[in-house]
Amino acid sequence: MESVYDLSRPIVRSMYDQDWYKLTMGQAIYHSYASADSEWALRVRSKEDLTPYIHEIREAIEALQDLQSSPDMLRHLRGISYLKHDYIDYLEDFRLKPRFVKVGQANGQLEIRARGPWVGVSPFEIMILAIVSEIRNRHVYPELTLEQVREGLYRKFDWLQTNATQEELADFKVAEFGTRRRISFKAQEEVVKTMKADFPGVFVGSSNAHIARELGVTAIGTQAHEWYQAHQQTGPRLIDSQTAAMNAWIKEYPDEPGVMLSDCINQDAFLKDFRPYFAKLTDGARHDSGNPLVWGDRMIEHYKSMRIDPMTKTLVFSDGLNLGDKALQIYRHFRGRIKVSFGIGTDLTNGVEGVKPLSIVMKMVTCQGQPVAKISDEPSKSQCESPEYLAYLKQVFNVKE
Repeated sequence: MESVYDLSRPIVRSMYDQDWYKLTMGQAIYHSYASADSEWALRVRSKEDLTPYIHEIREAIEALQDLQSSPDMLRHLRGISYLKHDYIDYLEDFRLKPRFVKVGQANGQLEIRARGPWVGVSPFEIMILAIVSEIRNRHVYPELTLEQVREGLYRKFDWLQTNATQEELADFKVAEFGTRRRISFKAQEEVVKTMKADFPGVFVGSSNAHIARELGVTAIGTQAHEWYQAHQQTGPRLIDSQTAAMNAWIKEYPDEPGVMLSDCINQDAFLKDFRPYFAKLTDGARHDSGNPLVWGDRMIEHYKSMRIDPMTKTLVFSDGLNLGDKALQIYRHFRGRIKVSFGIGTDLTNGVEGVKPLSIVMKMVTCQGQPVAKISDEPSKSQCESPEYLAYLKQVFNVKE
């Protein structure tokens, strides 16, 4: 049986073994904030000592400097209408600079920090998470096979076919969002192959730009929390930072803005800023924290209050979902009221029975030398290194404890 690990190849295979939204955000950063700097920090939520892997992690990050854009990928990118040729020319010459990344330990745990130009440091986030996840998995679960990955997926497919009707499955849209916490590159690749071939619902694509191109599926993604966080320090008044972020996004992508992320502060703050101008131009919104049913009901009412037909918009759910009861419950709750799609990550690319995925995130902590924060609709997902700034942000946006 074939191992999920290929020790003869780098963990990160390509410059584009990366979430697609790093490209869409990268273009916007390149055009509007090329001189902005940022700092990022790894946060290990798992109660697991990762310090024994520091040397291997450091080596894998150093190897990222050898990655470059292939002529084939550049040709592919030039065929995408919303990617501009000047940005693709920039990507042709772009190289990752590991000197921006420091790997060590603090308080008995792995510490990784990255600091440098926002446009040059942002691409490290997903790659570093994939590196840490795979190195840890190689040590903790060395015997995992691709057959186990497939078997786990087919059990999920069987559950769906048993518990959902054919009519429901014909409209049950799922994308794979699992690069950052995958078992390995090979495991993620196998998941996308299997989803493309046999998923009983509608498989809409993968967030991984390289794998999507390799396997002929759609690359999925628009924006992440960093886009809104950075505008806390690059925009005008703090209270206007979300509006500035959305305006800058529409300026970059006037014809295909995609969906807006709703929880950098919280949904209350988002709805105040998500005015008719943004609501009409964009395709919908993405849920990434808090109660999905309550959140979605509020989004529907918000659209109705602006005389926008909710059935012309899409809600994307991506918060810790499984390919089973969680997603099906959400789908049934909103079916016929608004379009729904799901971005499922860890449950697909690290969902083998008996394997405990590592819980890690890497977030922007400063921009332009000043603190930034993500609050979200779920207290455990908040992240900020400055208690004073976090308190000020909550006061400005009237966030209740």
